[in-house]
Amino acid sequence: MVTNDYVTIANGMMEDEFIKRHHKHDVKEHQCSSSLVKHIKAPVPLVWSLVRRFDQPQKYKPFVSRCIAQGDLQIGSVREVNVKSGLPATTSTERLELLDDDEHIFGMKIVGGDHRLKNYSSIVTVHPKVIDGRPGTLVIESFVVDVPDGNTKDETCYFVEALIKCNLKSLADVSERLAVQDRTEPIDRM
Repeated sequence: MVTNDYVTIANGMMEDEFIKRHHKHDVKEHQCSSSLVKHIKAPVPLVWSLVRRFDQPQKYKPFVSRCIAQGDLQIGSVREVNVKSGLPATTSTERLELLDDDEHIFGMKIVGGDHRLKNYSSIVTVHPKVIDGRPGTLVIESFVVDVPDGNTKDETCYFVEALIKCNLKSLADVSERLAVQDRTEPIDRM
């Protein structure tokens, strides 16, 4: 078995395999689900240090204006997120469901708020990948959510995917900017 994570991916660990392994959602008939992939030209420790910060999603999520986390930032911790104006929401209450620093897996569930994303949960995984001959990162985010009354599955997935694409693009922008500045160590306190 190859121990170098970068070589392992090059030798066959594909995106689909990561999705099958880590992004399992129990999708009911009235729900939609999808997985999105982003390649980031920054090393895994840097990208993961941003993704794992349940208490600071605003570090890379452009629609978050403020976050107040409660508890000790362990599984079951809750955060109250304020959403910037322009979206059909102002607050979201979210619970940390999974945080695995060894496997780089982050999971959360929305448990309240003034929006239409009911029974929303997501999983984000971060994987090493060589990009342009340098250490980079493959980020996969998947979700499941109820389809609101008056909307179709396609409309709901399109809306959520658009938000996630913005978040992933911002994560790439922030990570790549820090990597260019030679900030390749994990970002614990930015």
